[in-house]
Amino acid sequence: MPYRFLYVIFLMCVVCFGTTLSVYARTVQDSDEDGLQDHDEIKYGTDKNNSDSDGDGYRDGIEARNGYSPLSKKGVRLRVADSDHDGLTDEEELLFGTDPANADTDEDGFSDRKELEKGYNPLSTDRKKLKKRIEVDISEQRLTYYLGDITIRSTQVSTGKQSTPTPVGEFAIMNKSPRAWSRIAKLWMPYWMGFAGGKYGLHELPEWPGGKKEGANHLGIPVSGGCVRLGIGEAKKIYDWTSIGTKLIIRK
Repeated sequence: MPYRFLYVIFLMCVVCFGTTLSVYARTVQDSDEDGLQDHDEIKYGTDKNNSDSDGDGYRDGIEARNGYSPLSKKGVRLRVADSDHDGLTDEEELLFGTDPANADTDEDGFSDRKELEKGYNPLSTDRKKLKKRIEVDISEQRLTYYLGDITIRSTQVSTGKQSTPTPVGEFAIMNKSPRAWSRIAKLWMPYWMGFAGGKYGLHELPEWPGGKKEGANHLGIPVSGGCVRLGIGEAKKIYDWTSIGTKLIIRK
């Protein structure tokens, strides 16, 4: 009797082990053995049954791991490639979870970029607008902006120095100007977005009247007079995306 009991236990273990292996195999399945698991092929928009989707002689997994688009024969970086020509780079598509090979991932008649610009979820046909918000982490000297739960972008900034700190708390963007002038500092502040009564703002690196940028080497270091400085190019991206009233959260 004890032997029969042990035999039953042994069979149960074999069945459980086999089931675990089967589930694991499905989880890590790589049908074309290109180094990209099948679930990752969906993210990259590649063919799970073709190890070289763009036919350039390099396996999809190798290209993806080295930052190249597996959908382009020209050796284009993910941060530059726009395989579906929707205005979002392949790198951004991966960030948002949209399909790099389909300009309209949810097939609702609007391109992924247009939906993001207008505040809609490019992964859903639901026409309910998602709320925009901006978060600034002073300890990390980083600004991240979101559309609902979707991370749009994260970038390095420069906040206020110890003697002129950036205020902490919840605010809202109250005004915008493509080129604001600081009467106190005698500097231009491109792509200004004011908060906290308009005394502070998010803006591109300040600019002297002669055109020279102030603080170009100080991103990541708190050196401003209290505003949140963004790099060249990054400031315009968030300026174009942000609406008046967008929530701004600043934390230490």
